[in-house]
Amino acid sequence: MDCVFGRVVMVAIFVALGPTREAFAAKHEVGGSQGWDVTANLGSWASSQTFRVGDQLDFKYTPGLHSVVELAGEKEYKNCDMSNTLNSMNGGTSMVRLDKPGYRYFTCGTLGHCAEGMKLKVKTLPANESSSPTSVSTSFASAASGFASFFMVIMSMSFMFIGMI
Repeated sequence: MDCVFGRVVMVAIFVALGPTREAFAAKHEVGGSQGWDVTANLGSWASSQTFRVGDQLDFKYTPGLHSVVELAGEKEYKNCDMSNTLNSMNGGTSMVRLDKPGYRYFTCGTLGHCAEGMKLKVKTLPANESSSPTSVSTSFASAASGFASFFMVIMSMSFMFIGMI
């Protein structure tokens, strides 16, 4: 009987420690099909997304023509002021992990591109907070998380029953 109780406890721990949100974090391709480009409507794209802690921004652009500059704050974002930057990337593919809730601000470092609208304001929500807009990748991540949890429960129950035999 002690063996069965031990297995039940082990199964409960296994289920409780199942997949986390970070395991199914969404990857957001900045600008959608247009990518990180001056022709993309980045404000509209961003408003259609839900960004959460653990998600990743994927910037895809033409090196030499564009870059990604992370700005220090909203004032720099509104004024296209690149005198106070946090990070600069220029390799053609840049990834940024959203590691805490709050706002982050990005622009292109090419002269004039920020003024033409090539800038992005991202509001990152805590991993467990809900919001109304949902992107396809975020919906997929939620569905995958639900499936993984269901799978973990089924597997745990299977091991428990096998152990009882």
